[in-house]
Amino acid sequence: MTVVLDEAGPSPVADSVVNDGCHGGAETLRAAARAAGGSELLDRLAEDYPVGPHDRPQSMCPAFGSLRVGLRMRRTATVLSGSACCVYGLTFTSHFYGAKRTVGYVPFNSETLVTGKLFEDIRDAVHALADPALYDAIVVTNLCVPTASGVPLRLLPKEINGVRIVGIDVPGFGVPTHAEAKDVLAGAMLAFARREAENGPVLAPRGGPSDRPTVTLLGEMFPADPVGIGRMLEPMGLAAGPVVPTREWRELYAALDGAVVAAIHPFYTASVREFEAAGRPVVGSAPVGVDGTMAWLDAIAAAAGVPARLADEAKNRQLAAIRGALAGSPVKGRITVSGYEGSELLVARLLIESGAEVPYVGTACPRTPWSEADRTWLEARGVEVVYRASLERDVAAVMAIRPDLAIGTTPVVQKAKEMAIPALYFTNLVSARPLFGAAGAGSLAHVVNGAIGNAARFARMEAFFDGVGEGDTAGVWSGEPQRRPAFREQMRRRRESASKAKKAEEMI
Repeated sequence: MTVVLDEAGPSPVADSVVNDGCHGGAETLRAAARAAGGSELLDRLAEDYPVGPHDRPQSMCPAFGSLRVGLRMRRTATVLSGSACCVYGLTFTSHFYGAKRTVGYVPFNSETLVTGKLFEDIRDAVHALADPALYDAIVVTNLCVPTASGVPLRLLPKEINGVRIVGIDVPGFGVPTHAEAKDVLAGAMLAFARREAENGPVLAPRGGPSDRPTVTLLGEMFPADPVGIGRMLEPMGLAAGPVVPTREWRELYAALDGAVVAAIHPFYTASVREFEAAGRPVVGSAPVGVDGTMAWLDAIAAAAGVPARLADEAKNRQLAAIRGALAGSPVKGRITVSGYEGSELLVARLLIESGAEVPYVGTACPRTPWSEADRTWLEARGVEVVYRASLERDVAAVMAIRPDLAIGTTPVVQKAKEMAIPALYFTNLVSARPLFGAAGAGSLAHVVNGAIGNAARFARMEAFFDGVGEGDTAGVWSGEPQRRPAFREQMRRRRESASKAKKAEEMI
């Protein structure tokens, strides 16, 4: 056994963490983290982001989510501590998605990891980086191996030269999806900002405080959606507040100061905890379609103490336009929906109100109280809603239903197209459109109907390429591949004999 030092003294860490790194397996890393004093951290992550009932879904490295949040914030530096291969993959993916900032990296080896020198290197790095002329905050993120080894970011100074230091652990063996990792960082920042606000005056928003009570919007969304939500709220004397995750530190104070928090994306558990600690009521679902908009405006009015007549006025202004947009852009066809953004249930609601049949919705995110209204609405219309849906479950739904269109993640889209079923990638082609109010009501129809209209092309392509590149004919051939049934039969008999021999050994 090797040891890592923290304030409680030596803590044992399995040798495999050092030798195998993130390839040691989730259970090995989880056991090592508990041995290194990380039980409280893992218990909190398990409570905030529970897996099951469908086990953990497939996802990219979860730290990608928290990394993107930090890289989008003004005057915020980002530092990663983890295996070099992980850091390379995360930074490459972040820059592929448009990040234009440097990502700091504190490397380590077996010696610095097990002697505690890695923590000292991280501390030296943030001291060197903490320039108040450049930064409001520095985010330091432990990836799998440092978390499993007990590298204690909690011992970093909370502030250096006026620059806040926010340390978080985002291990792949504790945070199920990259969507939830956004909440890890957003929640940590809200906790920091809440303590600051409790201790004295803080910076106002750049445009000054709102002259009306605000509704904080929880969850990343299409840029036009907050504007549209703001228009919905005007008749009630409310305004749209900041969107969390925020784009700069001072917006955190305004978010905490909102009269109501709208959990547009329902998986921000750590963030909700901070809002509730600040005494702010939280409302689930979103103003999507006719039914969703009516229920959401009523819930916001009740939470903000707005008279019912003002809520009715807000609904009257919106519902006619939404109904008109839905009627003017109908969607016809059977559609399956799956993804890992957290807005899958909202998209399904909008498609159904647009006229589509949606028999299945799968989301990689967990079931929480803030999506219950959406789940109930969908299930009342015969929709199967699956939380923590695995890739296999989403693909099985497509294969069983054979929809006119499959909306999902990249591998789901790939499988659907192999079956000659039109498909759309949820993140780039669906999330990149407004969903709420009248603007959202007609936004999906064009791309969805266009994709469904490609069914005939897929059928022609499937017929043209039938049998090409499948099974023993896969690969690149200079001529026509020659099938050898005798050789195939010989190999089948060998495998059968080997299987019988293995069973016989097991019986002995």
